[in-house]
Amino acid sequence: MKILKRNQLIILVISLMLVTAGYLNFTSTNYKAENTEVIAELGDATLVSSNNIVNENSIENKEESKEENNEIIETSQEDTYFTTSKLERENIYSQMLETCQEIYNNTNSSPEQKNTAIQEMAKINETRNSIMIAENLIKAKGLQDIVIFANSNSVSVIVKAEKLEPEQIAQIQNIVSRELEVSAEIISISTK
Repeated sequence: MKILKRNQLIILVISLMLVTAGYLNFTSTNYKAENTEVIAELGDATLVSSNNIVNENSIENKEESKEENNEIIETSQEDTYFTTSKLERENIYSQMLETCQEIYNNTNSSPEQKNTAIQEMAKINETRNSIMIAENLIKAKGLQDIVIFANSNSVSVIVKAEKLEPEQIAQIQNIVSRELEVSAEIISISTK
């Protein structure tokens, strides 16, 4: 087994993070477009009783049911996006830690490679903790949900909100910049 050098490991980690961020962005856009048709189909359903007789209340309340169903499904999709994104991010960090652990445990690894692996594990754990703290602090400001993706040259922040006010954007930038120790220029904030 060929041992990865420090620079190769860093490039691999950054590449994995960028690919994952792109994949999440792509799938969330496609997921929303595909499920728009499903929402329309669900709203057109008519309730019937066990005797196959149309329930009179369902006809009268059809428009109300459509609106409620659409709201529930849209909320569920948004919640799923944030939950799935966080789980996928954690899986990537776990895989990166596992790779570093394998390098460290490999008897063929040099002392320098082992030291680099330990340093990388510390950085990964520090980044995970910083992201968790930043997400919790931002949610404490009254926002419903948030997911942060960070790599060496950019930080993407996706917030569950219709619109962000300028003061909210400034608060998010301040928290992310402080907790992840990055400059505000590399922070990208978007809503979902």
